[in-house]
Amino acid sequence: MTTDVHHRNYRYFDLIMAAFVMSLLCTNLIAAEKVISLAGVDISASILFYPLTFFFNDILTEVYGYTRSRKVIWMGFISLILASLMSTIVVALKPAPGWPYQEAFREIFGQTPRIALASLLAFFCGEFFNSFVLAKMKVLTKGKHLWMRTIGSTVAGQAVDSVIFFPVAFYGFWSNDILFIVTMTSYAGKVLWEIIATPLVYRVVHFLKTKEQEDFYDYDTNFSPFILKDISLHKIVTKNRNKDANH
Repeated sequence: MTTDVHHRNYRYFDLIMAAFVMSLLCTNLIAAEKVISLAGVDISASILFYPLTFFFNDILTEVYGYTRSRKVIWMGFISLILASLMSTIVVALKPAPGWPYQEAFREIFGQTPRIALASLLAFFCGEFFNSFVLAKMKVLTKGKHLWMRTIGSTVAGQAVDSVIFFPVAFYGFWSNDILFIVTMTSYAGKVLWEIIATPLVYRVVHFLKTKEQEDFYDYDTNFSPFILKDISLHKIVTKNRNKDANH
């Protein structure tokens, strides 16, 4: 553990953060609004890739702690806002004469304000709840049973995400039956994705903890999503180091 976390440099933190934001933006750009049939079940296409954001969030929180994960979530949130704004502006621009694809472009990238709002709310609430649950469970389990933390936090975070996104985005557009089925199957599929990915989580977490020499415990963390400045990190890290020595 380090005693000066303000000047601590990590080799892989920026890479994990970039992967988190990339998977988030790509999922919202490509798959968020499409419903596909998989084994005869109607589900959102986002089920294929959106769980990657929870995968990377679990790793960030487990290794680097909630405070750093909070910054990454805000980075993703701001990126989503900028992507939605850029999409709105580009769709609204008058196409060049002879360019015949404006309507197709609008259909693909013309995200309605309602869907954009649903995506932002679901992401913000779901990711922060996921990170909060994992950080709390890590303290309660004293760092044991990683599988319990990653799956448990995903169960909680994806539930919040799903019950916000689908009703806010599509209630009134889809029938209640389709809305319920897509919400529940997408939720179940994302949790199943996390369960299947658990061995990979173990390998990545072990690699990062070894290489970064970091295994953060959120004993005294302020879990408000709206604090971006590190608070009393010297005291937190010192207490973490002392408690870890007793494990």
